[in-house]
Amino acid sequence: MENAQLISLSRQIALQRQMDVVANNMANINTSGFKAENILFEEYVMPVARDQDFPSLDQPLSYVQDWATVHDLSGGAMVQTGNDLDVGLNGDGFFAVQTPAGERWTRSGAFQLSANGTLVDLNGNPVLGEGGPMQFGAEETGILIAADGSVSSSAGPKGRLRLVEFANAQELTREGNNLFAGGTPVAATNTSAMQGFIERSNVSGVAEMAEMIRVTRAYESAANLAQKQDELRRSAIQRLGDANA
Repeated sequence: MENAQLISLSRQIALQRQMDVVANNMANINTSGFKAENILFEEYVMPVARDQDFPSLDQPLSYVQDWATVHDLSGGAMVQTGNDLDVGLNGDGFFAVQTPAGERWTRSGAFQLSANGTLVDLNGNPVLGEGGPMQFGAEETGILIAADGSVSSSAGPKGRLRLVEFANAQELTREGNNLFAGGTPVAATNTSAMQGFIERSNVSGVAEMAEMIRVTRAYESAANLAQKQDELRRSAIQRLGDANA
């Protein structure tokens, strides 16, 4: 009976982790450039149930283990905003931004100009060009961003946005503020910039709500199983006590 409860508990722990992932996806359904996460499970077999009365001495126990989360890097819908500083990415690339912890990568192209004319993201991190942060003067107007990331204004060419791609984007680790870290970045070759557009989150509200309901019901089912096993053990102990008396 203890084995059944432990197996049920492993399922509940995995479902709790899955609910955390679903809740995070739901919370970022309106975050521009956000990429959803999915959780992977596997069967963890332990041959530890031993009893001389079993036909086989070793009875395998199948536990549930959540061993990884994967990034859903499918593209979100592109929404035209008409803002010259909004940039969407068509392809698998990322923008590079400079943070206090080092270079980070993001799909969110909702940019703005800081008080000193630096192109920054919504968190105030400088957006990197191939030569460093993109800087604009107070008198500059007519900012244009080409498909290859080249930036120009009334003052002439300003450089090119640093767009990067990864051979295996699943190696990236998610950080706060819609940023990714790690990986080995290379210059983007299959990514184009779209000025005046914002990429929306690729989270499907309907799908995530259905997943949340499924996880909740599965958790309740596992909890009911644990309760029944506890009642069965209590009943067995009581009967054994009565028999010995």
